[in-house]
Amino acid sequence: MLRNDRRRGQWMLMGPERLLVLDEMALAVVRACVGAEIADVAAGIDRLTVEYDAPRTEVAADVLEMLTDLRNKGYVVT
Repeated sequence: MLRNDRRRGQWMLMGPERLLVLDEMALAVVRACVGAEIADVAAGIDRLTVEYDAPRTEVAADVLEMLTDLRNKGYVVT
């Protein structure tokens, strides 16, 4: 679950019995690729490729690695 801690001015992912404070890039990936309103991860990767003017293959590799890590740690459910 993505939450904004306004008191601390930080975005974080909440998992079972824990939370993860997100840096700017991790927040961009989560917003683009995770959630009920997101069509699919590929669309999020396309969006990030345009937003950061970066090669799609590099963006895809980084995003998939991060999402896999978040899934393995229980922050993202597929």
